[in-house]
Amino acid sequence: MPGSESQQLREIYEFGPFRVDPEKEILLRAGEPIPLQPKTFQILLVLVRNNRELVTKDDLMKTVWPDTFVEETNLSRNIFMLRKALGESPQDHQYILTVPGRGYRFAENVRLVPEQELSIVAANHSKVEVQIVETKPWGWFLLAAIVVLAVGAGTTWYLRQRSHVLTEKDTIVLADFANSTGDTVFDDTLRQGLSVQLEQSPYLSIVSDDRIRQILQLMAQPSDARLTPEIARDLCQRAESTAVLEGSIARIGTEYLLIVKAVSCASGETLASTEAQASDKNHVLDALGTIAAGMRSKLGESRGTVKQFDTPLEQATTPSLDALKAFSMGMKALSTVRVSVAIPFFKQAIQLDPNFALAYAWLGLCSNVAGEPALGAEYTRKAYELRDRVSLPEKYLIMVRFNKQVTGNMEKAEQACQVWIQAYPRAAMPHTFLAGSIYPNTGQYEKSVEEGTEAILLNPDYSASYYLSMLSYISLNRIDQAKLIYQHALDRKLMGPYFYMPLYEIAFLENDADGKARQMKAAEGDPEVEGTMLSSDADSAAFIGRLRDARELSRRAADSAQRAEKNEAAATFMAVSALRDGLFGDKEEARRSADLALDRSTGRDVQYGAALAFAYAGDDHRAQVLTDDLARRFPEDTVVQFNFLPTLRAKLANNRGNPAEAIERLRAAAPYELGQSTFSTYCWTAMYPVFARGEAYLAARRGGEAVAEFQRIMDHLGIVLNQPVGALARLGLAQAYVLEGERAKARAAYEDFFALWKHADADVPILKQANVEYSRLK
Repeated sequence: MPGSESQQLREIYEFGPFRVDPEKEILLRAGEPIPLQPKTFQILLVLVRNNRELVTKDDLMKTVWPDTFVEETNLSRNIFMLRKALGESPQDHQYILTVPGRGYRFAENVRLVPEQELSIVAANHSKVEVQIVETKPWGWFLLAAIVVLAVGAGTTWYLRQRSHVLTEKDTIVLADFANSTGDTVFDDTLRQGLSVQLEQSPYLSIVSDDRIRQILQLMAQPSDARLTPEIARDLCQRAESTAVLEGSIARIGTEYLLIVKAVSCASGETLASTEAQASDKNHVLDALGTIAAGMRSKLGESRGTVKQFDTPLEQATTPSLDALKAFSMGMKALSTVRVSVAIPFFKQAIQLDPNFALAYAWLGLCSNVAGEPALGAEYTRKAYELRDRVSLPEKYLIMVRFNKQVTGNMEKAEQACQVWIQAYPRAAMPHTFLAGSIYPNTGQYEKSVEEGTEAILLNPDYSASYYLSMLSYISLNRIDQAKLIYQHALDRKLMGPYFYMPLYEIAFLENDADGKARQMKAAEGDPEVEGTMLSSDADSAAFIGRLRDARELSRRAADSAQRAEKNEAAATFMAVSALRDGLFGDKEEARRSADLALDRSTGRDVQYGAALAFAYAGDDHRAQVLTDDLARRFPEDTVVQFNFLPTLRAKLANNRGNPAEAIERLRAAAPYELGQSTFSTYCWTAMYPVFARGEAYLAARRGGEAVAEFQRIMDHLGIVLNQPVGALARLGLAQAYVLEGERAKARAAYEDFFALWKHADADVPILKQANVEYSRLK
């Protein structure tokens, strides 16, 4: 049989210094691997295979994302990441050319390099050295026999090993450890420890606890059911995974024996097995780390990456079994999206081990979500100080949270996420942080949507990615797509209290009173979200001029937060109430509420809200002191430096009768003024720089420019939502049209405001002022 028919061929593509291996999904540059996300690699492969030909955007999206709806911006982001990996600059596109309005073309010459897989196998797995001295014919027969035997033996060895090795596309399920020691400290703990160790691997992909919980429900099992070998294998098949890792621990005298084996979920065959002994209880985590490294190698990961990404378990987590037990219980509670339940476990973990960096990191994140960002920042700062005591994925987590929550430097937080993505292309968490915690703060909602979509694709059972994506779509006024995201979450039976806020916002924008009431009823009595929802409902009442109702709802919001021991949340709700009163002209009530807020907390957002309330209440001295303190305390904070401070300084300049200075102060805010500083899922700081600029133009009697600013607020209702500046922008438009001499437009704008406030409290000062101004137009 001719050699070309007996050998299996695979394709290798080369261009410039690069080599593309489709089978292994690897891009190499001068022999060094370049990490790419799976979708980014698929795009590269399509372009390379269609070298120098136009590939339309539609064709790319249909090929790379078959049967899945994605935004075109997701394609653009992957093209951007691919160009970055290939070393292209924004000005120099050597390899990938954009054909405007149509698609992309790969411009470099591509060479197809066929490789003979059989020869690779022989070269890699059999080393045969033969020295020929004789030239008689039987010598050639002997050589041929040796080569055949060597190749045959090498091929047999390779195929046997290959059947026991996972590919980079396979996923694995971690079962619970069978614990026959009688010591409950090992329950959940060993599985959590093994998970931390295996997640260091850029090669292995573990089915997430979110996915496991979802499948257990479909199996009619409790969401926290113990993953016995039988349940785990059934779950493995439903998840379309390849293998289950089954672990056990037994006590033999004073020693402990740990065994972990990888079992095919389809056949039940053992694919790999490893074991280790611990001389006593204090060395069990050492043994678990040894097992994890051995299993990674046996499952097919290269020795190089095992060695590179192998932080010892006691360093990556804690040497204390009891602390790790508490941490594992916290992570289990967190998987139900109930941070209030998880927080006590994480606190217990750091009490047991004050150097438990990973517990500090998750405690910081949970505290922030729970409405205690200042406390969360302290925990995150401690995690950052201990960051050398974690594995690489957790170090990325801490770096992102430190830059987001402690310094507030959004540029560094974004950079940390991108590095994380490059190292671990299949990790969903960095995309979730970009979608929910970083891009909304700087007003980059299109990017936020892209990252949210990628997070959902990578982990479709993590509910946070869905409600954060909903918030981003709402900010873009794309309500139908926000509803579609919610429907996808419903289809996967992903429920949770944090969906109440985006659903409430949709109901507000659609003027659906019943819809708002349903979400308020759902949140009633829920310590996770009740206070936040009551504060948002207070905003809705104030939006239509019902200021007394708004104050009462804010008081109830603060009381609810106080009962849940969320002091900063309670203070934030009082600061929001104070700012509303200041904007609507009730100066005495604004000062009173601002003082109450500052008595409870001096957190960043509380201080900003109180300072702006004092500025609108005419107490410029108090506002200036708080402004200077914010500048001193948060020198790197993107939101403070480019949103809060320009707004405060502009308002104070306007109060001094210097609108030109106010306008100049607000130049710094221009790139970020559509951003929102989210408090949990509740936003109350959006577009204040735009409103302050509109007021400054009014004071400068530049009516046309004032119209443009107030109209920008009206054009971004998905961002401003039910905040008071959304209502007052209508009044600002009317006042600006008066300056322009546009009396008809001014009357229409006043009437629009009065229609919105038809049920308003009659004694609201700003309403009285508006009535006087309108009477002058008649």
